[in-house]
Amino acid sequence: MWIKKLKLNNFRNYQFQEIDFCKNINIIYGENAQGKTNIIESIFLSSVGKSFRTNKEKELIKFNENFCNVEIDYEKSDRDGNIKIDISNKKNIFINKIKIKKLSELLGNIHTVIFTPDDINILKGGPENRRKFLNIMISQLRPKYMHILSLYSKTLEERNNYLKKIKQENASEELLEIWDEQLISYGKIISEYRKEFIDRIKNKIKIIHKNITGEKEELKIKYLTDCLDEINYRDLLKQRRKLDIIKGYTTRGIHRDDFQIFINDILVNVYGSQGQHRTAILSLKISELQVVNDEIGENPILLLDDFMSELDENRRSNFIENIKDTQVIITCTDKFEINNENVKYFNIKDGKIE
Repeated sequence: MWIKKLKLNNFRNYQFQEIDFCKNINIIYGENAQGKTNIIESIFLSSVGKSFRTNKEKELIKFNENFCNVEIDYEKSDRDGNIKIDISNKKNIFINKIKIKKLSELLGNIHTVIFTPDDINILKGGPENRRKFLNIMISQLRPKYMHILSLYSKTLEERNNYLKKIKQENASEELLEIWDEQLISYGKIISEYRKEFIDRIKNKIKIIHKNITGEKEELKIKYLTDCLDEINYRDLLKQRRKLDIIKGYTTRGIHRDDFQIFINDILVNVYGSQGQHRTAILSLKISELQVVNDEIGENPILLLDDFMSELDENRRSNFIENIKDTQVIITCTDKFEINNENVKYFNIKDGKIE
């Protein structure tokens, strides 16, 4: 799969821009704050319907304008396609010129794997960063997953509101059973999806990490959840009911899921070095790319936002070796050479390609 053309209109700092990408490696370079990341963001938006930088979609509209749109022509092994996203007072998404009703209809048309400088926080930051990584990856391959996750979130919010009502108004605790059963039902489905994909990553990341580190390090990944067993989860909710009422929120559940990464049996996010964090993230993302390939029979589009500069020449070479037959869109401040004849360069200055 690959993106042939990108059109931006009033998107971030772009008034109007068309970009024709090549099928292999595309390097977008220029000084900071010129609009390089905005290109990566627009592609990601077309893939999952949301930005990775903001939850406020009006921030995507160029200053002093009242609308923006992003349009992509892409090609897959079995078909060509077109996606257009219009944002003004509301967001409208069109697939092959037909307006869709649900976001889930967008998921799975363009598959992307993204690297950003903030991805180091997947391991360094809190569990919510690791859950976000899983949610983005799984939702592209299992559109139903995002729907179930949304139902779980709504049920969780309702339960939390009722917990506050019990505390403040002495409402009946028995009614919590309604929300408990819904949380258990949705949580089990979500945890099964997550376990499936963690298991698939687990089988790949060990080999990938050994290759990147010259077999000096062994990496393991472990999924942590309360929800794989319905009986245990139901008992846990009952055991923690009094605590939940006191705190006014649900203290355990799928919304507290996490996964841990160990290098040579040492927990990376606690004891790992800066270099080990970067290499572990690299291994995790390449594993994601391979999982997507297994699922759809072709490589997703790889978006690298100011990431290659974080790697030394040896790691960069190993990385390129692991992403053959993949369209790659790279942003960087300095133009650098890659030992590959299928490379196209774009110089960005103040929201324009020069």
